[in-house]
Order: sequence, then structure tokens, then C-alpha cells
Amino acid sequence: MAEEEERGPGSVHQMFVLMEDLLDKLKVLDYEQHILDKHNIKPLSRHYFVSSPHVLSNPGEQFYMFSVIAAWLISLCGRPFDTPQEYDDPNATVSKILSELRSLGGQVDFPPSKLKSGSGEQVCYVLDQLVEKALKSSGFTWNRPLYPSVEVEDECAQEDDAELTLSKVEDEMTQEDEEFEEEDGLDLDALKTRTIQSELVGSRPAVVLESNVDATEWNLEVERVLPQLKVTIRTDNKDWRIHLDQMHQHQDGINTSLQDAKGCLFKLREDIGKTLEKVTSREKYLNTQLEHLISEYRQAQTQLNKVKELYQQASGGVTERTRILAEISEELEKVKQEMEEKGSSMSDGAPVVKIRQSLTKLKQEIEQMDVRMGVVEHTLLQAKLREKNNMTRDMHATHLETSGHTY
Repeated sequence: MAEEEERGPGSVHQMFVLMEDLLDKLKVLDYEQHILDKHNIKPLSRHYFVSSPHVLSNPGEQFYMFSVIAAWLISLCGRPFDTPQEYDDPNATVSKILSELRSLGGQVDFPPSKLKSGSGEQVCYVLDQLVEKALKSSGFTWNRPLYPSVEVEDECAQEDDAELTLSKVEDEMTQEDEEFEEEDGLDLDALKTRTIQSELVGSRPAVVLESNVDATEWNLEVERVLPQLKVTIRTDNKDWRIHLDQMHQHQDGINTSLQDAKGCLFKLREDIGKTLEKVTSREKYLNTQLEHLISEYRQAQTQLNKVKELYQQASGGVTERTRILAEISEELEKVKQEMEEKGSSMSDGAPVVKIRQSLTKLKQEIEQMDVRMGVVEHTLLQAKLREKNNMTRDMHATHLETSGHTY
């Protein structure tokens, strides 16, 4: 509603005019043959794309018609564009159409979702832009209309005569009205002699109208119907005069309220000033009365701070001693644990049994080693004796050989 008020009251009906011009331009491009006959579609009404009819059996019919006509107009502009099908994605179709319109130099300052309904101001705008581009691409131009010169001159002459006659009649009626206004009452004789000079296109009535009504009855009838002759002018909320009157009324109300508010504010300021003075004097009085108590409180506060410092120092020593005690206790626990382990190991006989078993095993191994050593010594002794015998035999043999040669 705000946009319509800014654009003016005629913006609501602009779509109807735009749709009628659009239909004429489509007829110039022979859309009946290329669109209606080709797709077996009924002719469009002059306000087809303005709004969605409630009796429409297929809600997508308008959008399909819009997409088919847009595709045909884009192809007329020399840009290849496939004819959309009835079950294609509307978002993709709208995006392609707007992209082609931008590439042709058209301006689009509205969201694409406005075109999905297939009707409305944006649909008419897009089709009008495309049909203008198609007419320009086809080389079509609008020629100025030609009017017959004779008929125009006759009509102009008749209009000039009518204007002169009407101006004369208006002047005469104005003079007579001024004369009647100067008189005190209603003169019936003057009404009888007055001719009704309401000329239409240069014609004048031939008979003078006379009234046979009694003046008294006429006045009574006028008084009776006078309340019903009041003209009521309907106020239009969009009229700037009403807004101006409202602004003046609001300004007067603000000025009146401001005067009243000023008086209240001044009085409130005086009351607040007096209250502040009372509070200040009361504060000074309390300070003088409680000065010795405040000094005592300050001394007590100083002593409390000293005691807190001493307490902090003492608590620091206690904390240090507590830490040392915790360390000593920890070492004592370790010593106790070691003593318990040693006592348990001393009272346990398992190691002694293991030692005895090891000694017994060691003795057995020693005996076995002694036997093995004896065997080895005996074997070694036998080897030495055998070697000694061999050496002795060899020595005797050598001696015999030597002595035989000598003899």
C-alpha cells in the first residue's frame, strides 16, 4: 500500500493499460498464427496477464502461456531459445528468460519469484520489454495517424462557435445572477420574463418558459427539501489537503500541549530544586551530628586493619608449619612401610627353603663334576702312557739300526 501511495492512485490501473498495449503489439507480430494455432491455445483476453482468475482449472496455464510467448519473442530478437514445456522447472525457466532480457538490454529490479504466478505487473512488464525488442529487431515502426483535413476544419469551426456562444450565455447569466442577488426577495415576474439561455452547440430554445407556481408554496417546498439538498463530499484519505489539515491540527495540538507541559515542567523543576535543597541541608545536619561517631568508626576501622595484618602474618606461619608437618608425616609413612616389608621378609621361611634346595642341587652337580673330572684324568693318563710307550719303542728301534751299521 505504501508503494501505491508513492506512485500515485493511477498506478493500480496502469497494468490494464499496459496489457492492452501488449496485446496490440502481439497482434502486430501475428501471434495468432505463430503461438495460438501452433500450440492450439485460445486467444488471449485483453487483461489476461493482469491477475489470476479464480475459475482457472489449471493454475500453471498462465505461467505456461507466459513462458511460451516470452520464448517466442526472444527467438524473434535473434537469440535461440527452446520452447518451454508445461512440466519444466519454473525456476529454471524464469531464470533463463530474465537472463535473456538482461542480455538484450532490459532492466530487472524485482525478484524472479514474482514471475512464477504467471500474472501481475512484473509479468506484463517483462512481456512488454520483450515485445518492444522484437518489434525493434523486425524493423517495425509506429506511424503517425492521418486525419481528414476537411472534417477537422469543420469540427474546429463548430467547436469555436460553440465556445463563443457558451461564453456569451455565461456572461449574460452572470449579469442576471448579480441583478437577482442585489434584490431582497424572489421576484416571480422577473423569473417569468427571464429566458433560459442554455445553448448547446449553438442552439437556442424558441419558447419562453413560464412558471405558474405560487411563491408561498414554492418557498415552503424549498424549506421542506432543503435538508435533503445538502452535498456530502466523501473524504479521500490519499488527498494531500486532508494530510495538510491534519498536520495543522496536530501542530496546534502540539503547541497547546507544549504550553501546558511547560508549566508542569517548570513547577516540577521548582519542586525538585526545593527537595534537593532540603536533602542537602539534612545531609549537612547529619554530618555535624554524627561526626564523632564517624571518627570512632574510622579508628575502629584502622585497628581492624592492623588486626587483619597480624592475623595474616600468624596464618602465614601456621601454613608453613602445616606444610612441614605434612612432609614429616609422609616420610614417617615411608619408613613404616619399609619396616613392615623387612619384618615380613624376615619372618618368611621361603627364602631359607630355596637356599637349601639350591645347596642340595649344587652338591649333586659338584659330585657329577668330580666323576667327570676323574674320567677325564684317567683318559688323559692312559693317553700319556700310550704316548710314552710309543716313544720308548721308537727310541729302541733307532738305537738298533744305528748299532747294526756300526758293525
